[in-house]
Amino acid sequence: MRRYSITTVVLLLTGLMTACLSPTPTAITPTPGAPPPSPSPPPSPTPLPTSTPTPTPPKEFTICQAEEPNTLFIYGGPSRAARNVLEAIYDGPVDTRTHQFSPAIIEKIPSLADGDVTLQTIYAGEGESVVDVNGLVVDLLPGVTVLDPENQPITFEGGVVTMTQAMVTFKLRDDVTWADGEPLTADDSRYSFELAGAFDSPTLSLLREHTLSYEVMDEHTVVWTGVPGYLAPSYVPDFYHPLPRHVWGGASGEQLLSAEVAHRKPLGWGPFVIEEWRDGEYITLVRNPHYFRASEGLPYLDRITFRFVPELRQALDLLTAGECDLIAQDVIGSGDITPLLEAADAGTVQLISSYSNQWEHLDFGIAPASWVRRPDFFGDVRTRQAVAQCVDRERIASEALPYAGAAVADSYVASEHPLYASDQLYRWDYVPSSGQSLLEEVGWRDEDGDGIREAHDVPSVANGTPFSVTLLTTSGHLSSERTARVLTENLAACGIGVAVEPLPPEEFFADGPDGPVFGRQFELALFSWLNGLDAPCELYLSTEIPASENWWATSNDPGYESADYDAACQAALQALPGTEDYTHFHREAQRIFSHDLPVLPLYFVPKLVAARPEVSGVILDPSENLELWNIEAFDVTR
Repeated sequence: MRRYSITTVVLLLTGLMTACLSPTPTAITPTPGAPPPSPSPPPSPTPLPTSTPTPTPPKEFTICQAEEPNTLFIYGGPSRAARNVLEAIYDGPVDTRTHQFSPAIIEKIPSLADGDVTLQTIYAGEGESVVDVNGLVVDLLPGVTVLDPENQPITFEGGVVTMTQAMVTFKLRDDVTWADGEPLTADDSRYSFELAGAFDSPTLSLLREHTLSYEVMDEHTVVWTGVPGYLAPSYVPDFYHPLPRHVWGGASGEQLLSAEVAHRKPLGWGPFVIEEWRDGEYITLVRNPHYFRASEGLPYLDRITFRFVPELRQALDLLTAGECDLIAQDVIGSGDITPLLEAADAGTVQLISSYSNQWEHLDFGIAPASWVRRPDFFGDVRTRQAVAQCVDRERIASEALPYAGAAVADSYVASEHPLYASDQLYRWDYVPSSGQSLLEEVGWRDEDGDGIREAHDVPSVANGTPFSVTLLTTSGHLSSERTARVLTENLAACGIGVAVEPLPPEEFFADGPDGPVFGRQFELALFSWLNGLDAPCELYLSTEIPASENWWATSNDPGYESADYDAACQAALQALPGTEDYTHFHREAQRIFSHDLPVLPLYFVPKLVAARPEVSGVILDPSENLELWNIEAFDVTR
C-alpha cells in the first residue's frame, strides 16, 4: 500500500473538501442579445485546524566529581578528573571492552591475520637502534644480543644481523570530523606524533623510542614502523591520538600547555564540546552537531555539567534533590558510604558496579637493598606460602570495600581475562593450620609461649629472632586500613607479629634509594597496581628490580629473581598476540608466579558509581579505567 506523508494527506484532504463543497453546475439557457450570466464563485473551503508542536526541552545531565581538572591538553599530564571530561570531548580513538580493544575512529583493530600488521625480515647494521634480547632499545654494537627472525638469540659481532621489524597500518573512518566541521585526517595523527616529541614523559618517551617512523599514506591512512626487534603485545597504543593541526599548528608544545585552545577548550570530535569552564565550580559541555555518530541518535543528552563536589554527603544530597544525576568514583571513595548504601536500599539511588583491573597485593621484602640490615624473613618460598594460607582473602575482599564485593585475586590478571591461567595456578586457600605447619617446617616455632614465633635454624636468620615485621601502607585510605587490620589479625593467629605503619602516598611511593618500598627497605608492603589490557608479567622480571642502574624507577620491589619466570615472561612478551606461544607462555609465567609468590594477590578493586533511578546507559567495563567511556549513550528521564 502506498504511504503518504502528513503534508500529502493534508493536501489530499483539502482538495477533497474543495470538491465536495463546490456546487454542481446547472444548465442556463441564454437570452438572445443578453450577455451570459456570470457564475457565482464557489465558497472558500474551511481551513483545517493547525497546532504548534510543543518544543522538547533539552536533556541536561549533571555529573558530580570530586576534583576539578588540571588541564584538558592530552600531553599536559591530565588528571583522572580531566580524563573524565576528555571522554566527552573525544570518542576513543580506541575503547576497550572486556579486555579487548574496540575501534572508535579507526576502521578496525589491526591484526596479523588481516594483513594490516606485517612482519618483515630486515638487516640491521652497527650503530642502528634495535631492541635487544631484554626488550631494551639500544645501539647495535659488538656484544649486543638480539633475537633473529626465528626468535633465537644472536650476539652481534659486526657487519649485519637479520631481525624482525613490524609495520602497522591504521585506517581512520572517513566520516569523522572535528567539532568545527573540518575533516579529521591521518595528518592530524601525524601532527600529534610530531607534537609528542616536545614533551618529556616516560610514556611518550617509551612510545617514541620504539617508533622508527610514522608516515601518512593518504588522507585516512597512517603507517607505524617499529624499531627492529620490537614485537609488542598490541600495536594499538602506537596510534597517535589526533590533534587539530588546522587550529593548533602554529603553536609550540610549550605554548599549548597553557593556551586556552588546548588547555581549557580543546577541539575534539566526540559527542560534546566545551561551552564554559567556571573555575572551582563547574564545566559545561553541549552537543557536538558534527558528531560522527549523530545518525544513530547519539548523544542522547544535549548538555552535560561537571560539577566539582569533593564530599560524598554533599553529592548525595544534590543527587536526591535532583541537582546531580551521577556521582563519580572519586567522590564515592572520599568518605563514609553508609548513607549511600541506605539510599540504595530505599530505592532513591541506583548503584552501578564492576570489578576493575586494579589489584591489591601484599608484597614480601625478599631481597632488600645491600645496605639494609634486617633478618631474612621472606627469602624462603615456604614462608611466603605459609603466609598465604594464613590470610583470609575472602574476608579481606568483603570488608575492605563492602559496597561492591571485591573479587579475590589468584593472579595478576582477573579470572575473566583471556590470558588467565586458571587450573594451572597454585591455589593458597585460607587454611591456617596448614600455614602453621609450614612455618614449623621452616623453623619458625613459638617455644617461649608468648604468641610470637622465633627462628630455630631458619636459613639466614639468627636463632631466637622473633617473627615480628612491619607492614607499610598508604595513609588516608579506608580500604587499606581495613585490609591491614585483617592481615594483622590473621597473621597474629599464625604466630606472626605485625606492626602497621601508614605513610603518606608521596613517601610510600618515593623512588629509591630513599623510598622505603622502591628503595627495597621494607618487610611487608600493601598497595595496588593498575593493569593495562595485557597480562603484566614484566612487573616481576629480575631486570625490573629497582636499583641504581635503572634509577630506582622499576616495579619489582620485592627483589624477586627466578630464571624460569624470566624465561617464561620474556617468551610471552616476544610472542605475537593470538599465537599459541603467546597464550602458553603468559600462563606459564602465572603458574610460576603463583608458586613463588613474590607478592600475594588479594583482590581486584571494585569500581562504583551512584546515579538517580531515572538514569540509563551507564556501563562500567572492567578493562576501562574511566566510568564515562560511553558517555554518548548516557540518558535520563525527567
